[in-house]
Amino acid sequence: MTLARLIGTVGGVGYLRPAPGTWGSLAALPLALALHVLGGFPLLAVATVAVFAAGTWATGVITAGQDDHDPSEIVIDEVAGQFIAIWAVSYPAWAHDIAVTALWPGWVAAFLLFRLFDITKPGPIGWADRRGDPLGVMLDDVIAGVFAAVGVLILAGIAHGVLGL
Repeated sequence: MTLARLIGTVGGVGYLRPAPGTWGSLAALPLALALHVLGGFPLLAVATVAVFAAGTWATGVITAGQDDHDPSEIVIDEVAGQFIAIWAVSYPAWAHDIAVTALWPGWVAAFLLFRLFDITKPGPIGWADRRGDPLGVMLDDVIAGVFAAVGVLILAGIAHGVLGL
């Protein structure tokens, strides 16, 4: 397996069936947890940028000369997007010295919202996906991750501010 395929498929996770994108998103969760435990939100943020850059490169190498600009086995984009969705949990945990695992409802919400936005591709997510190039492959998941992170923050505001949980 070439380096580009190793990165693009997240060590082969992208070959799991059915729903390789969901498997890629699930694989991102323990990675995000490990990064947060090792270095808090700053390490997760730096890793997200590195995953985005490496994923854009790997996608370009894997899809060069192919008609399919976004083959299903490429799931590094899901990792980048899921990392961003988890920012809404990682940052508050890091900033307020809370065990990140204590915020488990946020992890569940981040996963579910990210998958929802990645699958349905509303608005700018769909625009990025239609670019038809490696940047678009990565960018649609980044935007889906931002949407999911905002959704997590809204849900946390409702749970903690409105409902007082």
